[in-house]
Amino acid sequence: MWCVSRISTVRFHRSSILLTPCPRFQLANAVSLSQVSLCLNVDSVDFLSWLQQKAGIEISSALSVGNSVYGRSLFASKFIQAGDCILKVPYSVQITPDNIIPKLASFLSDDIGGVARLAVVILAEQKKGQDSEWAPYINCLPRTGELHSTIFWTKDELEMVRQSHIYQETINHRAYIEKEFSKVKPALEHFHQNFEDVTIESFMHAYATVASRAWETSKGQSLIPFADFLNHNGVSEAFLLSDDDKEVSEVVADRDYATGEQVLISYGKFPNATLLLDFGFTLPYNVYDQVQIWMSVSQHDPLRAMKLELLHKHWKPSITRGHGFDSSGNSFTIKEVKSAKGKGKGMPQALRAFARVLFATSAQELKDLAMEAAQNDGRLARLPLKDMSREIGAHHMLLSQITHMIREYDASIKSLDSPNSHNSRQFVLRRQMARDLLSGELRVLKSASAWLMNYCGTLSRDTGHP
Repeated sequence: MWCVSRISTVRFHRSSILLTPCPRFQLANAVSLSQVSLCLNVDSVDFLSWLQQKAGIEISSALSVGNSVYGRSLFASKFIQAGDCILKVPYSVQITPDNIIPKLASFLSDDIGGVARLAVVILAEQKKGQDSEWAPYINCLPRTGELHSTIFWTKDELEMVRQSHIYQETINHRAYIEKEFSKVKPALEHFHQNFEDVTIESFMHAYATVASRAWETSKGQSLIPFADFLNHNGVSEAFLLSDDDKEVSEVVADRDYATGEQVLISYGKFPNATLLLDFGFTLPYNVYDQVQIWMSVSQHDPLRAMKLELLHKHWKPSITRGHGFDSSGNSFTIKEVKSAKGKGKGMPQALRAFARVLFATSAQELKDLAMEAAQNDGRLARLPLKDMSREIGAHHMLLSQITHMIREYDASIKSLDSPNSHNSRQFVLRRQMARDLLSGELRVLKSASAWLMNYCGTLSRDTGHP
């Protein structure tokens, strides 16, 4: 038995780019029954009956499909006790890239990802309409306009999050999906009767639908009907589990649920940037929020060449920013520093080391750092500088950059309150998501600033340096 994870981009460090669900919202705290309106309907009941008939076994006797203020959800149809297995979905009723039309599969190149292949499966089944063997499930998937990943945001909407790294991630993500479509399109043209209406827009919607709902299993990417109606709670300890021996995916409740209460699981420990880009929702307060900070060697630094040589020797030179290659710097991910008086967990040691290198003003300082690295574990500038005034200065430089970022985030958040001609429900929703995202990242920056001020202040008091 092993944990199955949602397909998700690891924000700020993307190797392959994947995406988001229909309106899904994490409930950060327990939701009272008065806040959730369980609204079962004939289609919902029919869906579970159809899936159980198709699977040949009972999927769940503890859960029912319903609608809440958070969209389609799963609710406890009876009292659930912590430790109860609340659903089992056999592999036989999970959709994988293997469901692609065999003849079409032969036209697809090997470098096309699993999400793109699953998107083609969904497009083919949508074309079949009610003749599709998966019609009850396909009909439950989000329609155009119901996904809120930033890849679907307008130019004006995306401007709201320009301050965050998600802005560039979104641009990169769109480009990646367009590239996948260009690989898939020639194969689709061979079967135009099945895909005559497919455009980049419809492909992007199918791609995002798949990526937001799919799970990473031992069989690769899989769409798991019924299980993907479970909404996300970042603090939940319930996960989708996969049993290859029994060929079934299941969920075990991590706590008790009263009849009628919405049942939640964890998609993973994701920051709002990931939730927004990959799943199309944010949390008002997300304990996993993080910020990316970029540091680079100034073009006007007289020691630029020497610093770059030293950095390239001790850091992997695979550093990119935007669409280009920038070997003069690196990006670092900061997580919330829980206590200004603590050890600074959340402040990357590599970031502080980079600052020490950037702050060097003489060739001898750089030579000393290189010698120190050689004598220890090879990692550059990981120990505090021996000259405490230089150590304080390096961290003040880092503090200055973070302070500048704080001001910019503050300005971006305030701009969200400016009068705007856009009053659509969609814009209002996305503006709130932008506010959640920026506020969470600002909180992280402020925690880093507090830790740095405390660190510098403590060194100053202990050593007498200003």
